[in-house]
Amino acid sequence: MAAALVTGAAADAAQAEISTAVRREAAQVPGLAAPAEIIVDRWGVPHIYAASARDAFFLQGWNAARDRLWQIDLWRKRGLGRLSASFGPAYVAQDRAARLFLYRGDMEAEWAAYDAGGREAAVAFAAGVNAYVADVRAGRRPLPVEFGLTDSRPEDWAPEDILRIRSHALVNNVTSEVARARAICAGGPAADALRRKLEPAHTPVMPRGLDLCDIPDGVLSDYVLATQAVDFTPLARTSRAAADLPNLASNGVSSQSLAQVIEERAAEGSNNWTISGARTATGRPILANDPHRAVGVPALRYIAHLEAPGLSIVGAGEPALPGVSFGHNGRIAWGLTIFNLDQEDLYVYETRDGAYRHKGRWEPMTVVRETIEVKGAAPEAVELRYTRHGPVVHEDAGKGRAFAVRTVWNEPGVAGYYGSSALWRADSWEQFQSARDRWGAPPLNLVYADTRGDIGWSAAARTPVRPNWDGLTPVPGDGRYEWAGFLGDGGLPTMRNPAAGYFATANEMNIPAEPAYPRTRRKLGYEWADSTRAVRIHEVLDGLPKSTLADSMALQVDSTSPQARRGVALVRGLTSSDPDTGRALALLQAWDANQTTDSAAAAIYETWSGKHLGRAVAAATLPEAARRLIGNGSTDAVLTWLEAAPQGVRAPLILDSLGAAVAELKGRLGPDMAGWSWGRLHVALFEPAIAVLADPELAKQMTVGPLQVPGSASTPRAASWRASDFQQAAGASVRMVFDVGAWDNSMAINSPGQSGDPMSPHYRDLFPLWAAGTYFPLRYTRPAVEADAGVVMTLTPKR
Repeated sequence: MAAALVTGAAADAAQAEISTAVRREAAQVPGLAAPAEIIVDRWGVPHIYAASARDAFFLQGWNAARDRLWQIDLWRKRGLGRLSASFGPAYVAQDRAARLFLYRGDMEAEWAAYDAGGREAAVAFAAGVNAYVADVRAGRRPLPVEFGLTDSRPEDWAPEDILRIRSHALVNNVTSEVARARAICAGGPAADALRRKLEPAHTPVMPRGLDLCDIPDGVLSDYVLATQAVDFTPLARTSRAAADLPNLASNGVSSQSLAQVIEERAAEGSNNWTISGARTATGRPILANDPHRAVGVPALRYIAHLEAPGLSIVGAGEPALPGVSFGHNGRIAWGLTIFNLDQEDLYVYETRDGAYRHKGRWEPMTVVRETIEVKGAAPEAVELRYTRHGPVVHEDAGKGRAFAVRTVWNEPGVAGYYGSSALWRADSWEQFQSARDRWGAPPLNLVYADTRGDIGWSAAARTPVRPNWDGLTPVPGDGRYEWAGFLGDGGLPTMRNPAAGYFATANEMNIPAEPAYPRTRRKLGYEWADSTRAVRIHEVLDGLPKSTLADSMALQVDSTSPQARRGVALVRGLTSSDPDTGRALALLQAWDANQTTDSAAAAIYETWSGKHLGRAVAAATLPEAARRLIGNGSTDAVLTWLEAAPQGVRAPLILDSLGAAVAELKGRLGPDMAGWSWGRLHVALFEPAIAVLADPELAKQMTVGPLQVPGSASTPRAASWRASDFQQAAGASVRMVFDVGAWDNSMAINSPGQSGDPMSPHYRDLFPLWAAGTYFPLRYTRPAVEADAGVVMTLTPKR
């Protein structure tokens, strides 16, 4: 228990250091229409009080720039393909790739697809960002240190920028289509079955007229470049020897492999639940949400509160977007997790002379020519090619082949998370349903609770209809495999006031069975998260006849793994002649599957299941080419295979792979198993990408951690880790628990802090609390906010 006690002490110390003194500031803000106030509470949450909704969103943009200017400016430059203008020639390829996936449709149709207030919000938010940037340029506000490190400056925003950028939204499943094609080519369906478990059980249908072995390595390089984070390694060349730097792609920017992308995105899930007042201690509903994404610094998400006539919202979203993506408005609360339906396809074409064959005719590709501004070099002209299905991501003129991605990103109304604009003012289940019918991306489980006592769940997404294929592999682009529009309003599953008294989701396959949901399941998708988190959440909630807020907070940070229980069941009764493997077996066999930081069994299980078990099964069943592609495979799929295997086949694979895991742990933690613990391996350490350009002292200031953390990808406290060093890679970006109707009792945590400024007290202050699984109060009423004030900013228009 020592490690857990250390973590708890760190959290207590952090809580004690949060100042209770109130600092008062005053400022004139160009563009503000009427006097306003921002109260920043002791945990860095801004509570914005404005005379109009327009001013509230304006100040949200102004304040986002105040706290996160470097982050949101980089988000915009990456999304629009403007990195080269600030950072030089190494980023031209990434800029070109990003521009391939910008929304290029009719902007009036785009604006019309959202709530009527969505346009006002985006226009005001962009104006607020620009007002702050103007003060930075004029020297009235400090330039964040990262701009000095890159010798760059922030740019002005247009409202359209917020909606045209799509690449931050998580949609499925083009990367998996390519991985499946390559796995099947190398090792047949058995290889893909170990790579990814399909639910409901299904054998992918091979498309007619396409050899999956014709899908080349690197076909999605542009897609990966367009959606990956910015790597600053190329800019460090002037200060470090090339041998000290990671491998770079030909354009100078590190490019993730397809396997890396799939692994990272598979870890980006979420939990949420909504509990009826009939099952709570207070008689009021509880709604909880903890979305899981890649963790790091600055924090992905930002918590904010906006108050104005006709507008009252508090919750979290991405700092570059107006409003909140999930939260409450004083009448309803809503939360989100990814609902893994299929919103993408890869099309393969026969080509000649810039045209592609479609329905027996040659259609010319659409060519968009753009010029990329390049810092320190001449501008570069680029060509972006499109078919009727979408951007062309790869061409092979020698073979007469081209490949294009069809994605819902090309459709109006699919800007990531912006469908939430219809929820900001909703006040009933019916209005919630209307908002979900207009939702675009990412595909979501939306949970709901209101002050009347209603709770519910709805799947929400722009949903392609594939009348004649399952969407699991690339398909010919010759016209035989076309989307037949989109599923109509009300076509996705929904549930109001469930008989169980609660509804919970964790990215698992949760499509209701027929006749409750009388639609063919293959129209939605087969690639869901391992149900392990959902199993644990349901078993805990089932055992709580009268839930409390504390119960939901404890469940969000619960580190018990039903998946590990499956692994433990497989080793029961096994013995080994190797003493170390025998001791590991004994620890696993006595373990309760709780992945606490002080658990040696957790370290053994995670190392074994996450790095060795799948490789052993693949080595025994697949050719070498397939083994290289799938690595350790899906732990869920591997366990399913082992559970069905005869004991004589299963036992040697388990013992050999467990022995390999033990050998690795001896090298990492020493030969004495008594000193092993999960926390010694599994830590949260956040270092921003820009730190590669900083001097050692500044890099240290920018780095947060390390702290030991419990859990893994298979526990409700999602804490997936990198295979190279066990460092946490993804997990809860924020955690929120709402007391519906008594809103001041609600609790939240962000990580590592609300601010992106390494010199700010709110840069890292929440990190120890997050790591320890504790929260701060998320206030709503004005008196409660004032009681927790840290900074009060009085803002007036500058004439």
